[in-house]
Amino acid sequence: MQIYNTLGFERLERKNRDIMELYAESGENWPQTFYMMLLRTMGGVDNKEAFLELARAVPYAAVLREKQSPQNIEAMLIGASGLLELYPHDEYILNLKRNFEYLSAKYSIVPMEAQAWRLKKIYPNNHPILRLSQITTFLAHTTDIMDRMLMCSSAEDVHRLFSSETQPYWLTHYTPASESRTVAKRIGQTKSDLLAINLVVQIMFAYSAYVGSEKLRSRALSLLEDLPAEKNSIIAQWNSYGPLARTAFDSQALLQLAFEYCRERRCEECIVGRRILRRVKDMEGEG
Repeated sequence: MQIYNTLGFERLERKNRDIMELYAESGENWPQTFYMMLLRTMGGVDNKEAFLELARAVPYAAVLREKQSPQNIEAMLIGASGLLELYPHDEYILNLKRNFEYLSAKYSIVPMEAQAWRLKKIYPNNHPILRLSQITTFLAHTTDIMDRMLMCSSAEDVHRLFSSETQPYWLTHYTPASESRTVAKRIGQTKSDLLAINLVVQIMFAYSAYVGSEKLRSRALSLLEDLPAEKNSIIAQWNSYGPLARTAFDSQALLQLAFEYCRERRCEECIVGRRILRRVKDMEGEG
């Protein structure tokens, strides 16, 4: 449908501008741009800005230098988040703090304030500390991250790429020094789909424009069509009028409509709004 195509490409172009701003900020460094977008996307709606601030505090270059030591990457990320100050300490957490003290001096890392994070009404599996441990595993054990991401052509490819678990300590902890039953805390299908939509497709689309690759651009669009529609309150509201969002491309188009036009009351500039206004005028003329 032409309406979906117009709105879907508008959203891709808007996100492309956001990515290119991060690319410029990173000193035109694509791996750092990808890393910043990875953390931002893992933060979800509540903590995307806090995760992005953390990516600036702990640059990807420092992560690469500690790649052979996952415990060092975890110490840098969780330590720099400032979140450990909110919880009791056991031996593992104390070791994280000691390790961070050394690494923060080594890389001149200034930790964030814990108040930067939104923790109320956060599901345990979505706690920032758990997400940071999953990111640690992904960064430590995935080689050629950018190349592997650009090769993804299906939802299953993305799921395999991001199926990272936490470090072992978190199998029995949701928060520091508070034991729970043993549960594997792997990045799940829902989060993987969101990473595909908001990270992989967006980077792929932006990078295709940067290098002038129609093949890569087509892969990004095909992936967006292969993914299921997002599940959130806005898409649920649209779907209450019928099955309007079947694929991720559909839901991206409808989010563009909601955020950029409906919410801003830009009806006369909107492809849907203009059609509705024309119908209203036609009805008034008939009357």
